[in-house]
Parts: sequence; structure tokens; C-alpha cells
Amino acid sequence: MAREIIIGTRDSALALWQTHWVVENLQRLNPQYSFKVIEMKTQGDKILDVALAKIGDKGLFTKELEVAMLNKETDLAVHSMKDLPTKLPDGLIIGAICEREEPGDVLISRDGKKLDELPQGARVGTSSLRRRAQLKKYRPDIQIEDLRGNLNTRMNKLETQNLDAIILAAAGVVRLGWADRITQRIPYEVSLPAVGQGSVGIEIRANDPEVAALVKTLEHRESAVAILAERAMLRKLEGGCQIPIGALGQVSGDELTLEGVVAGLDGKDLIRSSVIGPVDNPEKIGIELADKLLAMGADEILRCVRQEFEANDSK
Repeated sequence: MAREIIIGTRDSALALWQTHWVVENLQRLNPQYSFKVIEMKTQGDKILDVALAKIGDKGLFTKELEVAMLNKETDLAVHSMKDLPTKLPDGLIIGAICEREEPGDVLISRDGKKLDELPQGARVGTSSLRRRAQLKKYRPDIQIEDLRGNLNTRMNKLETQNLDAIILAAAGVVRLGWADRITQRIPYEVSLPAVGQGSVGIEIRANDPEVAALVKTLEHRESAVAILAERAMLRKLEGGCQIPIGALGQVSGDELTLEGVVAGLDGKDLIRSSVIGPVDNPEKIGIELADKLLAMGADEILRCVRQEFEANDSK
């Protein structure tokens, strides 16, 4: 009788799409196993009337899935890599980083206008401080509106909240079959994506070699190299959902190019740089870029951002 592998996932449409993709491919590559999916709600799914940055970001979309693994109620968890904190709980590791969909952001506008064509003072919805800061740098006149909820909810709010446009991750929009709704793929020169954006990650227990070997069949080397570099940069900068940090690793042959950005909440203070190095030590490249950004003044920007949040929390 085949061993049953129990998989934990969030219950949003996108999370379920990602999980079913993982199941289908694991089943195809490992027919000797059977798979069962358990759906859960995380804290980030339950609190929808508060901006993400005000809730805190440690395990906002992952903690409940991780507890289930540690309690041996599930064998692995499927995440969007951008939701996975850079420091995992003791006893858990990343088992596989799957092939990345396009990592960037997209603009979906009500009237088909691109970013440069939106009217003065246009109302644009996003829940991401990273997007907010980079958009404000590019178009200081834009009014940013908080946009929470799953993808279906955010798409609906474009109409119900009378927004001019919304910004979403390209990967989610494409995976749910809404590519025809995309008005513009926002250039990386305007907005670098979130660390890990576009990739599915599989988290497992550190002491489970059988499951480790199973999920490793879905590892995509180039995606993993790029994202491990991005995560090392973020870890060194001690950033998360509360901090406007973006990054993009891109592999060409044996070479990895890593770009990163750190910005203040209003986008006025923004520094950006890049590092190129060999693919065989992505974490080193991530740390190198973090050090470069810190030397350029990222530490002061990060300090100011954290002070602003502390001031708001005390009100």
C-alpha cells in the first residue's frame, strides 16, 4: 500500500492552485505515493481589515501550516516563496524551490491606462509597502489605497472601491487565468519584485529524509539559485513585509545577477544597486549586495521606517 503524504496549504484560490500543481507533479514523478491535502486559514487570511504592515510579518501566512508539520499532522506545506520568512522555525527547512513564474508586478487598470497614462492623483490599490514606495518614487502624485484580501477580492475592489488601478503579482494573475486582464507588466526599472515572488516553495521537517528526497524532484536549480540569493540579502537587511525591500536574481549560464532596492515609506529615499557573481554561492552574493546597500545608506532608511512603525503603534 502506498504511503500517504499529507500536505498543508492555505485555502485561498491561488494557494490551492499552487498546491494542486505540486500534487500533480509529485504524483507524476513519484507514483509510488498517494497524497492528501489539508486546507487551513492563517492569521493573514483571517485579518483582512488591517494593513499587513500593522499586523506584523513573522509567519503571517505560514505559522499555522508550520505548527501542523511540527505536530506531525502534515508532512509538508506549500507556500508562495514570498510569504516564507527568511528565518524558519527550528526543525523546519525549505525542501524545494519550484520553477519560477514571471516574478514581476502587473498593473490592472479600470480604463486600460498604463502607469504613465493614469490621471494626476490616480487612486491605485496595493497592500505592499514595497510597491507603494517604488510607485511613489516613480509617480509621486499617485494616491495609494490599502488593498487586502485574496486575488478575487482585490480584483473586485478595483470596481467596488472606484480605484483607477491595482497592482498585483504577475504570477498569481497568470496562474488563476486572468492574464487577459493585465494592462501592463511593470518594468523592473520601476519596481523590483518581492523576494521570492513568483515561485512556489515546499517546506518540510528537517529530520524527514524520505519526504526530502520526494520533494527535491520539484526543485528548479536556476529559480533556487536566484531566490536563495534574494533571501540572503533580505535576511542580512532584517527585512520583511513591514519594510519596503525588493530584489531580483537572474541566472545566465554560470553567472548570477542580483538587484536590490531599499526605500522609505514615501519613496523619497530610495537606494538601488546590483552585484554579479558565480551561481555556486548565491547566499554570498546576497550578503554582498546587502552590505553594498547598507554602505549606501540602507541602514538609515531602515531605521527611519522602523521608527515610523513604532510611532504609529504607540498611538
